[in-house]
Amino acid sequence: MTVTPPPRRLVLLRHAKAEHGGALADELRPLSLEGRRQCADVAAHLRSGAGLPERVLVSSAVRTRQTWELVRGALAGEPVPEVEVTDRLYDAGPGEVLDVVAGVDERIRTLLVVGHEPAVSAVASYLAGAEGEAAHLGTVRAGLPTAGLAVLDVSGDWASLGPGAARLVDVLRPTPR
Repeated sequence: MTVTPPPRRLVLLRHAKAEHGGALADELRPLSLEGRRQCADVAAHLRSGAGLPERVLVSSAVRTRQTWELVRGALAGEPVPEVEVTDRLYDAGPGEVLDVVAGVDERIRTLLVVGHEPAVSAVASYLAGAEGEAAHLGTVRAGLPTAGLAVLDVSGDWASLGPGAARLVDVLRPTPR
């Protein structure tokens, strides 16, 4: 009897709300108070079924690193995933995001990418094609809000992701406070 492994899960997270830039360079913008609050919603969603990551790829921007650290803190008690902070995800287009994902070890079943718009939504839309609930597809096509995430089930390996290679199974749009 052949056992089919469960699909891989790719969770694409847009960083939480950041402060306005002012005199700071874009990559140095920290999270706002609202952004810090949003991270608890993200952690609760990951814990409740979106999937706890085994590996996390994080853009090197301050706001993405802070988003992950606050989400991780809210996941206290859960297994600690491998984390890679990379400049390749800052100012990346969809193709660059997919190139980074393609390099992930095939043993990883749940991967979280913490990045930026419009790349995060574009990758979700590209991978899902028409596979998923219409409302979820509409959200990623319109663009994820800050701290929004898209959850995709991937049947193939990370290196062979392409158009329609995943099913969009969930989207989180954090509740404004």
